[in-house]
Amino acid sequence: MRVLIPVVLIAVWFAVFSAGGSSFSQVNTVAKNDQIQHLPASADATQVQKLQSQFRGDDVIPAVVVYQRTGGLTAADRTAIDAQLAQVSALDGVVKKGVSPAIVSQDGKAAEVIVPMETRVKPADTVKTVRAMLTTGLPAGLSVFVTGPAGLSADIVGAFSGLDGMLLLVALAAVLIILIIVYRSPLLPLIVLGTSLVALTGAMFTVVALAKANLVVLSGQTEGILMILVIGAATDYSLLYVARFREALRDYEHKWDATWAALRGSWQAILASAGTVIVGLLCLLFSELNSNKALGPVAAIGIGFALLAALTLLPALMLWAGRTAFWPVRPKLGSTHPSVDGAGARGIWPRVARLVSRRSRTVWVACAVLLGVAALGLAGLKADGVPQSDFVIGHSEARDGQAALSAHFPGGAGTPAMVIGPQSRLKDMSDTVLGTKGVSSLTVISADSPSGTLPVTTAGVQPGPDGASGEPTVIDGTVMLQATLDDAGDTAPAEKTVRALRASFAKAPYAQQGADAVLIGGVTATAIDTNDAAIHDRNLIIPLVLAVILVILMLLLRSILAPVLLILTVVLSYAAALGVSSLVFNGVFGFPGADPTVPMFGFVFLVALGIDYNIFLMTRVREESVLHGTRSGIGRGLVATGGVITSAGIVLAATFAALGVLPVLFLAQISFIVAFGVLIDTIIVRSLLVPALGHDIGRAIWWPSALSRAVELGGTRQRSATPAPSEPASEGNLR
Repeated sequence: MRVLIPVVLIAVWFAVFSAGGSSFSQVNTVAKNDQIQHLPASADATQVQKLQSQFRGDDVIPAVVVYQRTGGLTAADRTAIDAQLAQVSALDGVVKKGVSPAIVSQDGKAAEVIVPMETRVKPADTVKTVRAMLTTGLPAGLSVFVTGPAGLSADIVGAFSGLDGMLLLVALAAVLIILIIVYRSPLLPLIVLGTSLVALTGAMFTVVALAKANLVVLSGQTEGILMILVIGAATDYSLLYVARFREALRDYEHKWDATWAALRGSWQAILASAGTVIVGLLCLLFSELNSNKALGPVAAIGIGFALLAALTLLPALMLWAGRTAFWPVRPKLGSTHPSVDGAGARGIWPRVARLVSRRSRTVWVACAVLLGVAALGLAGLKADGVPQSDFVIGHSEARDGQAALSAHFPGGAGTPAMVIGPQSRLKDMSDTVLGTKGVSSLTVISADSPSGTLPVTTAGVQPGPDGASGEPTVIDGTVMLQATLDDAGDTAPAEKTVRALRASFAKAPYAQQGADAVLIGGVTATAIDTNDAAIHDRNLIIPLVLAVILVILMLLLRSILAPVLLILTVVLSYAAALGVSSLVFNGVFGFPGADPTVPMFGFVFLVALGIDYNIFLMTRVREESVLHGTRSGIGRGLVATGGVITSAGIVLAATFAALGVLPVLFLAQISFIVAFGVLIDTIIVRSLLVPALGHDIGRAIWWPSALSRAVELGGTRQRSATPAPSEPASEGNLR
């Protein structure tokens, strides 16, 4: 039986690894990076997006092709443009006869072309083909850009494309190097990394299958976060078990006995830590924003696999390897455990424990003041949204094209606001739109026009520039207007214009129309609805996560005061990390701002993951406090967990830092916030602030449990270093 159990566990996980390996190559086929997919179904922009296909006859997303010559377009340029447009119109994925004629700017230096693209073919692939075609045979000095919603979407997809493998390699390499330095063993890091990689494979296989069944929404952003979470969490849980196993090998001769002792000593802390993260992530299900809601279960599945692998596969592998896993520094049977004082009291952690014991109040006050000062940087945090064109860090053809478009045309050309309302009020709606400051021009969708639209003025619907005339397309008694804005669709002025339009249509008589109410969608409306939902989620999820984690800690530690203090320290750590990040984003990297979801995700990851280290510490402290008294237990717990928690924190920080390889603003910011915050948690909060605060308070920290009323023994109660042969193995023997 002792041989069969680990063999079966390893075989099962090997089967999971074999079956799930192909999932990594399938992610791009099921991933959805379109911003509209992330909005709530009830949002106006979402409803307009669904209705657009009825008016156009196809489910399309527009691209805008911009030609530009500094000295002005020549006759040869216009001939070349017309020839290219004929080729573009014939491409698969481009709406047949949907490409507009080239419209030359008033200054004669640029021309724009609207190229509707069908969503049945991946727009990113169509954009890639169009870009390659347009750069071939272009007259010298004539520049061309593909921008608009389709171009921006293609650049976002391109930012993730092919980088998932790089992200995984960078994360694994960082973890491997750190583990080799910490353990000075060639085998142990491979066992830990193998466990993490197998857990990730199982998680990826599961979420890809769920995405294929349309049960979850998977995006490149979610995929990157999933990889980092699983590798970081699985490594953290593995390191906690490895530390207990190494301790047990000093007390038990046989690997089997050491394995069970290590499991008894670690499973509760690992399960509590993983459970805290899972519950915190599942709080995202209460989000309005579908991207947040989708990340919750996907990431929770990843943490679940990390937990299972750390408590099943890793113990089986460590049982197989035994003391050899730690070669060349193998733990010897009967060797001394690190302690707060005595012969084993050498090293950094006994010194830290003595500092905390002698200067507890000075230490925790100094740490709190330091973190408080760092938190002052929050005043400069700009997290009210960024233009979609700034989503990609580095080169973006769509962003360059948007700049060229804004320089020669109304900024909103190619990204109009879509207004859908009752056909019976077409004149009133048109007058309202045209009377709104920030609107440049207005058209109405018309199947009678070759270009698909007809101009609208205060005098009504007009013939098109090609001389075509006709009636607006009416679907279920509604028409669709397209309002070109003065400003680029993803800018703050454009958002102000759309909000003004919505405010106008929220008043009578439109507010009384019920099902015939006026809806406004498009790029700008999508950004507004996304930001509004993100702010709602931030204000709801942060307190919800705090409350849930507080309850879990109370149940785990059987105390009220200790969990409250732990939550406060982690929140202070989060505020400090966000404050410093704000200064770095503004002063060092020069980022244009941050998405409203950045502080929320930073909070969820930092609090849920950062509390792990406090759980690792305080479960050990409580265990020691039962036997040695609270103050002595704090020192012993700090010494026992110092090395493993610091190693785990550095590993987790390194894995999140690996997100920085993806040229995506959101992930770069999350990467820095979480990596820096984890280091603060590891080095300051868990090593100094929490132990010093607990030591200063004393046994009252366990209030109202019986432990808060126990008589302090001053560390005089002793336990035998090695259990008697007839004595059952217990965590109390493992010292």
